[in-house]
Amino acid sequence: MILEKKKAFNLFATSKGLRSTRQRDVILDIFLSTHQHVSVEELYLKIKASNPGIGQATVYRTLKLLVDAGLASEILLHDGQTRYEHVMAGEHHDHLVCTGCNSIIEFEDETIEKLQNEIAVRHGFLIKNHKMEIYGLCAGCRK
Repeated sequence: MILEKKKAFNLFATSKGLRSTRQRDVILDIFLSTHQHVSVEELYLKIKASNPGIGQATVYRTLKLLVDAGLASEILLHDGQTRYEHVMAGEHHDHLVCTGCNSIIEFEDETIEKLQNEIAVRHGFLIKNHKMEIYGLCAGCRK
């Protein structure tokens, strides 16, 4: 799976006239090995530990490329901070975002997906992609 994503990213970068770089490869490897939603800063700190020559701006630009390539998605939190997660082919989930502690809970619900499709059909709309983010307080912050 990771190898396929790396190939897809390199094809995308080439189509944009960008050459493959070791820095981008390192960022991609570390990003794809994470299993949580990360900010640019969090990913940069992970990368900096073993690759101090890679700057935060390079991490930011690479994440933006990953989003453009369809290999990552962004979640904009209420405080203005953006988090990134890698996109798994054929997988879809939505998010509950805590406005207290910024935790993100992933969930899937067939009823919601079915309702979205019914609404789209009713309006003659073809869904290409969508995301749902529900903002509120998690159980820990409500106490």
